[in-house]
Amino acid sequence: MTELQVLNDEIVHCFRCPRLVAHREEIGRVQRRAYRGESYWSRPVPGFGDPDARLLIVGLAPGAHGANRTGRMFTGDRSGEFLYRALWEAGFASQPSSLARDDGLRLSDAYITAPVRCVPPDNKPSREEILACRPYMVRELALLKRVEVVVALGGIGLAAYLSVLQGRGVLKSRAAFRFGHGSMHRTHEGGPLVLASYHPSQQNTSTGRLTAVMLRNIFVEARRLLNALKPA
Repeated sequence: MTELQVLNDEIVHCFRCPRLVAHREEIGRVQRRAYRGESYWSRPVPGFGDPDARLLIVGLAPGAHGANRTGRMFTGDRSGEFLYRALWEAGFASQPSSLARDDGLRLSDAYITAPVRCVPPDNKPSREEILACRPYMVRELALLKRVEVVVALGGIGLAAYLSVLQGRGVLKSRAAFRFGHGSMHRTHEGGPLVLASYHPSQQNTSTGRLTAVMLRNIFVEARRLLNALKPA
């Protein structure tokens, strides 16, 4: 097994946060009517994608009936429909939809992670839960050695990524890096470029705060930046 596979195996078998463990398992027991009778994953969700990726995508946490059901980041829910179509249109995904872990989807030059690996109640992880999960992201980013561009989906995703940099000592303060859709930051000399985007949550997409075109343009810009930096 590679170091990344070892890490992902540790993530899947994590029981650090009692509240999240109870919540993820309860969702799998009760289930949503549309998925009644399915076998829910109901465990922490590991990262997904190309280990040699130059693009890192940082989300928030698994969806209750998406990744918590299917076991793969942004898979099986409305958020995933938006994200993977945008990635496909920008040339990072092999297909425009992500329905199940065995649907054949592959990411090319992209990797998806999240600061919280278990579905939180009301999509709101506590500060303690984010901190408990942070060591996984720290190790993950150390293993993803080719990352040149980071797309942070939402303010929590951006804050989580910046916190890792701060923990490394390469960033003194996060104050200068404000979240805004389409904002771009160079956090430190030689570090990846960071693009911010609204999270493709149903709350954002159903209200029009984030449209399919807006999200696609984020990843088209990420592709342009990678092409300008150096070839794959």
